[in-house]
Amino acid sequence: MNYCSVIVASILFVSTATAQAPRRAELKKGVRVAIVGDSITEQRLYSRFMADYLTACHPDLDARIAQFGWSGERASGFLARMDNDLMPFKPDVVTLCYGMNDGSYQPFTDSIGQGYEKPLVEIVAKLKAAGVQVIVGSPGAVDDHFFGREGDGKTVTARSKMYNPTLAKLRDIAKKTADAAEMPFANVYDAMIDAMRKAQADDKLGKGYHVCGGDGFHPDANGQLVMAFAFLRAMKFDGDLGGIAIDFQGASTATGGHKVMKSEGGKVVVESSRLPFGFTGDAKQTFGTRSISPFVPFNPELNRYTLTVKNAQAAKLKVTWGAESRTFAKDELEKGINLAAEFQNHPLLAPFLKVDAAIANQQLFQTFMIKQVITNHRFLAGLAKEDAEIAAATTKIRERLWAKDEANHAAVRAALPKMPVAHTIIVEKAE
Repeated sequence: MNYCSVIVASILFVSTATAQAPRRAELKKGVRVAIVGDSITEQRLYSRFMADYLTACHPDLDARIAQFGWSGERASGFLARMDNDLMPFKPDVVTLCYGMNDGSYQPFTDSIGQGYEKPLVEIVAKLKAAGVQVIVGSPGAVDDHFFGREGDGKTVTARSKMYNPTLAKLRDIAKKTADAAEMPFANVYDAMIDAMRKAQADDKLGKGYHVCGGDGFHPDANGQLVMAFAFLRAMKFDGDLGGIAIDFQGASTATGGHKVMKSEGGKVVVESSRLPFGFTGDAKQTFGTRSISPFVPFNPELNRYTLTVKNAQAAKLKVTWGAESRTFAKDELEKGINLAAEFQNHPLLAPFLKVDAAIANQQLFQTFMIKQVITNHRFLAGLAKEDAEIAAATTKIRERLWAKDEANHAAVRAALPKMPVAHTIIVEKAE
């Protein structure tokens, strides 16, 4: 296929994706979510952000999350280990993110496509037969200005212009596989391309700001947030995390897991039993999530914690939430502002980061458990058939490791506020 054909195929793909309402995974209380992929998954960043969101933003879901990332892996590699490594977890939902290695870092060929598609189709078919919902993710992208740098670390080659079209073709195969199985599709590739090009066109960031990683394909936290967004978008969330309504001439109210405990004029004391997603880093750091937030619709689509103000007498109002204050026009507040987007170091950030730390610890253990121990049980299968004691020992080890993971899950749940978090919002005339 020539370059023009690739462009036409990409346009047709985007047009089709826009015209059709995407399928979405249904998540029920107690859902068990497995996050599967290659070294980008094993970085335990987008998987952690997904777990943060499922746990802190939707605590009533009581989701159990495990990540199964494996450095250097292709879809065929996971197919070989999924029965041993994944299925004992008994997942309800599995997210798949392969393709970066499957493309062999070369121009697309039919053999590359077939080598990716065949095991991917088989993985999805086996999971569907087991009653598992599969979110088929496309591969991500490589960075326009960092992938394929020369040894001096400064000179950029044209490798990204070669490899991104390959990844786009694999994206199309992933979508075709999802559609054929009637499963949701997560368009990681286009989400990353869009965020990268918007961020690098920004005057304050520019081409020196990588989104797909300093090496061009292992993203820092900024690009990994984009990946988490793509997968969470494929789940059935409306993004409404509740809100506060302050009325200067009436009762102030709260919804969606938040409760007004005290109200006096423009000052309210609120108790919250759920948390908005919290961002880290500054406006330029790639190892934080805040810098990418203006270039990916994470907040408007998934993370809306709304403040509305009625019957205020001033044209401009100062809103203070915790130690931070910002000024807004009266009509902005009447329509509603997203507190999660407008405030950085708010009172609900510290509780969120406590949950995040517990999740990071759990996923670190999961990597050790799967890669260093459980996956090796595959190679004892023959001996286990011949020796009952080996079979019993491997079964016991597996049980104890998953029991440890269950204890880590309990620690994650314990990190959630046992009592609602109390915090104060003050709205007053701006001076």
